Amino acid sequence: MLESLLAQRHSCRAFLNRPVERALVERVVETAQKVPSWCNSQPWQLIVLSHAETNRLRDRFEAADVATPNPDVTFPERYIGAYKTRRSECGWQLYDAVGVKKGDRVASAQQMMENFRFFGAPHVAFVTSPVALGAYGILDCGAFVTGFMLAAQALGLG
Repeated sequence: MLESLLAQRHSCRAFLNRPVERALVERVVETAQKVPSWCNSQPWQLIVLSHAETNRLRDRFEAADVATPNPDVTFPERYIGAYKTRRSECGWQLYDAVGVKKGDRVASAQQMMENFRFFGAPHVAFVTSPVALGAYGILDCGAFVTGFMLAAQALGLG
């Protein structure tokens, strides 16, 4: 089953405006919480917004200067070799799928803003970890997000 889920995995860039029942969201979370973490600390803190809350946050992002990144973890200065190739191929596949032509900076910027519109999803989940846990908390959150996404897919949300 895991092999099948991973083989079907994809990055969704458009969602139906169809709310997911709370009980199903809770089941996804309960399943994801079973992932391993460093010394069983389970540091992830999950915030799920639905419906009007999602729309309010989407509107706030629209009004804010979110185009200037301020990440908690710095971006790599550059990608080289296979990493650069994979990143570039992924980006062009996305642009091709959504109709952004090479060199179209306006369409590229509009597509980037879709990240802050949550690609039209009716729900959005934020996963955080206490700053004091540093990289260990971040790594554990990565495991949780992987479990969350696989659970969502296994439960029919993929």
